[in-house]
Amino acid sequence: MRRAPQVRRAPQVRRAPRFYAVAVAAIVLLAANGQVIVQYLSRQIHAYIISRHSYKARYGSWQVLELPAQERVHAVHAALLQTGKVLIIAGSGNSQQLFASNTFKTLVWDPRDNRTRLIPTPVDMFCGGHAFLPDGRLLVAGGTQRYEALANTVTNAGGAMRINNESPRAPHTFPAGTTFIAANGQTYRSEVAITVPAARKRIGPRRDARHGRARRGHARQRHARPRDVEVIAGVADVWVTAVSRGAAGVAGLGARYRIQGLAGADARNLFGIGGRLLLGKEDFQGTNAAYIFDPLSERYDFVPPMVHKRWYPSLSELSDGRIIAVSGLDGVGQISDGHTEIFDPKSSTWSPGPVRYFPTYPALFLTPTGRLFYTGSNVGYGPAHAGREPGIWDPASDNFKPVPGLPVAEDNETSGSVLLPPAQAQRYMLLGGGGVGESPASTARTAIADLRASDPHYVQGPSLPERTRYPLSVILPDDTVLVTGGAREYRGKHQSDNHNARIYHPDSNSFTLAASPTVGRDYHSEALLLPDGRVVTLGSNPLFADSGDSEGAQFEQRMEIYSPPYLFHGPRPRITNGPQVVRRAGAATFTTSAPADIQKVRLIHPSAATHDTDMAQRSIALSFTRTAGGVRVKIPAQSGLVPSGWYMLFVDSSKGVPSIARWVRVA
Repeated sequence: MRRAPQVRRAPQVRRAPRFYAVAVAAIVLLAANGQVIVQYLSRQIHAYIISRHSYKARYGSWQVLELPAQERVHAVHAALLQTGKVLIIAGSGNSQQLFASNTFKTLVWDPRDNRTRLIPTPVDMFCGGHAFLPDGRLLVAGGTQRYEALANTVTNAGGAMRINNESPRAPHTFPAGTTFIAANGQTYRSEVAITVPAARKRIGPRRDARHGRARRGHARQRHARPRDVEVIAGVADVWVTAVSRGAAGVAGLGARYRIQGLAGADARNLFGIGGRLLLGKEDFQGTNAAYIFDPLSERYDFVPPMVHKRWYPSLSELSDGRIIAVSGLDGVGQISDGHTEIFDPKSSTWSPGPVRYFPTYPALFLTPTGRLFYTGSNVGYGPAHAGREPGIWDPASDNFKPVPGLPVAEDNETSGSVLLPPAQAQRYMLLGGGGVGESPASTARTAIADLRASDPHYVQGPSLPERTRYPLSVILPDDTVLVTGGAREYRGKHQSDNHNARIYHPDSNSFTLAASPTVGRDYHSEALLLPDGRVVTLGSNPLFADSGDSEGAQFEQRMEIYSPPYLFHGPRPRITNGPQVVRRAGAATFTTSAPADIQKVRLIHPSAATHDTDMAQRSIALSFTRTAGGVRVKIPAQSGLVPSGWYMLFVDSSKGVPSIARWVRVA
C-alpha cells in the first residue's frame, strides 16, 4: 500500500525575502498611484452595486447607447411617433459649417432594435417648433434662415431694411441680392428673397365738396360727394448687408433707399426705409417654412409657409385640432411683436391669431377649457420684464388671467414645466430655471399651480437636489415623474452638468432618489417616455469641455436609456387585444392578462420635445371596470383634456408594473 505523498513546506525563513520584496513593491506602487487605485476600486464597487437586482428595483438603471458614427445626429428636437419610433431632428445641428453647406439632418430611430434611417430634410429646421396633428403627423414650422454673427466677426454693417410698396396693384417680389442705394451712394444687398404685399386703400367718410367737412348719414343726397382715400403701404422687412467693409456702411435710423433696377412708377412706389445698420453682434434669423412629417411614409410633406418668420417659436395644440404658432425671432433677428398664427390641418392653411407677446419658446399647455396655460417657463430671447408673467390665456378672446405666487419669478428662463399626472387634476409643476440670457443665476426651486382652485396661484414645491437649468421631466405610467439632467450654469459652463435623477411623487409632493445617469444633459437635450415604459435621454450642447471654459465642447451624440424601478418589480401585465380607435365620451374594452390584478389604466400622449420644453406629454386617468377577460374603460369627453390624436394605453398591475403600451387613436 502506497502512502500519500507528503507535502513539504519550505522553511519560512527562505520565503521571507521574496514576500517582503513583493510587499514593499506593493506599498511603493500604492503610494505612487494611490488615488488612481482608489478610484479604480470605487468604480468597480459602484458597478457591482448598481448591477444588483435589489438596487435596480429601488432606484432603476441606466444604459448608454452609442449609435454607429454614420447614423448619429445632433438631437435638437425629438418626438415619439405612433409607430413607436423616435423622430430626431437636427437640421444644421447648431453647426454653421453644416448650415453653409445646406447639410440638414433628420434621423428615425427604432428603440426596439436600434435600427435607424436618415431622412431627407428640405430646410434647416434647427430651432423651429413642432406639434402633433390629430392624425398623428407632426407639424414642423420655423427654423434657421441665418446664423448669428459675433461682434468680432462682423466686417460689414448690417441690419433691417423695411421695403415699402405704395402701389395697390399687386405684391412685388425681390430676389436675394437686391441692391439698395443710399443718398450718399452707399450700397446694401439683401440676403434672401422677399415679397412685399400690395398697398391697401382705406376709404373714409364722404366730404362736403365745398368745405371739406365729413358728412354722415346723407344717404338720399342727389349727388355723390368725394371720399377721403388713404393709401396704406404694404411693408416687409429684409436683412441687408453693406457692400463696403468697415464703418463706411454704418447708417442711422429712418434713411430712405432707392432700389436698383426699378424705374418709372415702380421706382416711386417701391423703396427702402432703413433701420440702424451697424457693425456689431447679429442674432439668429428665422424662416417661415412649414412641413409635415408623416410617420408612415417617413418623409416631410410641404405645406404653405407661415406669414411670419420664426426661430425659437412654440407650436401648441388647440382643442379643435388646430395648431397655434407663438413668438420666435423673425427674418431680421427681432423677437416677434406678438403676432400669432393658426394652422388648420383640414384646409392646410394659416390664418392670423391674436396678438400676444411672449418670450421665445414659451411653455403653453392646453387645458380642459380650451384655454392655454403659460407656466412662465421660456427659453432664449426676450427682455426680463416683458411677457414673463404666468397666466391662463384664451386665444379666442385674447383674455389673459395672471397666475401669481411663483417663487424666484426672475429665474424662469430655461426652466422646465410638466402637467402632473393625472391630467384631470390640472396641477402644473415648474422646475428649476435661471436668469435671462447668459446670467449666472439659477435655482433649485419647484412650484406647483392648481388650475382647479378658485384662485389659481403657485405654491412652493420640494427643491431639486441642485440648482438646475434645462431640467428634463418625463411622466411615467405609474403617475410619477422622472426629473433628470440639466446644469447649474448657462449651457453647462464650468462643467456644471448635474449627473443626478429624482422621481417626483405627486400624491406625496416629494422626490425620491433615482439611479444617476452617466451622460450630462444641458442645452439642446430631450427626454421621452418609450412605449415599453423606459425613458430615453438624448442631446446636449455644452459650450465648453473643461472646468476652466477654455476648450470648446462637442455636441453629445450618445443616448442613455433609463429603466425605472417598476420594471424590476415582477411580471408585466399585457394588453392582448382591443380597438385601435376610441372616441371621447365613449367606452372601449381591452383584453388583458390577469384582469383582476389591473389597478390603473392610463392614456399617455407621446412627447414632442425641444429646449427642455415638452407641451405634448400628458397622462389621462381612465376609469374602468374589470371584465372576465380584461378591462372596459371610459374616455373623458373634454377635447381640451383629451385632444384628438394617438396615445399610448398602459395598464398597471397591483405592484405598479406597467404593460407595454398599446397605441390607440382618440377621435
